[in-house]
Amino acid sequence: MSTVLFTGYPGFLGSALLPLVLEKRPGTNALCVVQERFMPLAQKRLAEQTEEHPDLDGRVELVTGDITEPGLGMDRVTDDITEVFHLAAVYDLAVPSELAYRVNVEGTRHVLDLCWSLPGLKRLQYVSTCYVSGSHHGLFLEDQLDTGQTFQNHYEHTKFEAEQLVRNEIADGLPATIYRPGIVVGDSVTGETQKFDGPYFLLQFLMKQPKYAVVPRVADPDQVRFGLVPRDFVIGAIDQLSTMDVAVGKCYALADPKAPTVRELVETFCSLLDKEPVWMRVPLKFTQVLIGLPGVERLVGFPEESVAYFAHPTVYDTTNTVTDLEGTGVSCPHFADYAPIMIEYVKMHPDVSSAAMV
Repeated sequence: MSTVLFTGYPGFLGSALLPLVLEKRPGTNALCVVQERFMPLAQKRLAEQTEEHPDLDGRVELVTGDITEPGLGMDRVTDDITEVFHLAAVYDLAVPSELAYRVNVEGTRHVLDLCWSLPGLKRLQYVSTCYVSGSHHGLFLEDQLDTGQTFQNHYEHTKFEAEQLVRNEIADGLPATIYRPGIVVGDSVTGETQKFDGPYFLLQFLMKQPKYAVVPRVADPDQVRFGLVPRDFVIGAIDQLSTMDVAVGKCYALADPKAPTVRELVETFCSLLDKEPVWMRVPLKFTQVLIGLPGVERLVGFPEESVAYFAHPTVYDTTNTVTDLEGTGVSCPHFADYAPIMIEYVKMHPDVSSAAMV
């Protein structure tokens, strides 16, 4: 009997990925490292998933731990762990530096240390982010990392540092695969999501407005592409690639090869909401300062940290992803096809928070 170790359960991606991973690995169990404060939620989610997927029964063990501690804070580590899925991270654009570093960098360092101690390890599956690209202008290749870029926030910077750690260990012989999701939104079929952030801020901003909706133009909306991807594509891609030998040592940008421009994003939402966008040219820095004023962010419902992504200068190469997923049936759906589902989910679930699990 072999075991896969998971971090990031019961998070948005980890919860959905776990059943897929075990379905592809008969005779394998899962050990999920869960922070003590999230254990009740993890137990509840596992019970729900076991009811939906009876084959999970008896195959998932939840253990209290913390990636910010050596050994992930676990009392014991079994020698039968053959695979590690490291998804745990602070995904919050406003995260303080110290917390971001402790979780995203030191946490990854502890996972890497654990990996080297496992005699039967076949692979580390590491989830990074496309936004390690920071301020990089133009096409960002899957094989690139350090191009001299700067970063908008501590989330981007610490994920960059964490991926560098993983790449260093790959160079030293650690079998690993790196996955870089774009801005992950809800399921493209059900719309389900754990929090409303990123493009949901724009959607809610438009929904609050009258027929003619004002849209700040902080950059050329025909040139900037918004890199959103639905959760089911991301977990489907990781599920497929994690079993492929060709993926060892590779990095995959789990991004939309035909990501919508900001204009296409706005006009698609407006069309579905029966609104007309009125573009207003406003400098990016001015917009950020304005939203940062007391009470303004709460009024418009648009965090200062999110504005920069509507002027993001990077386009993501997806050659590895598209090539290695060919023939698997997994591909990124077109934004226009799942945009109506996003809108319907927001309308039906107005109480979903924008807060991250930290």
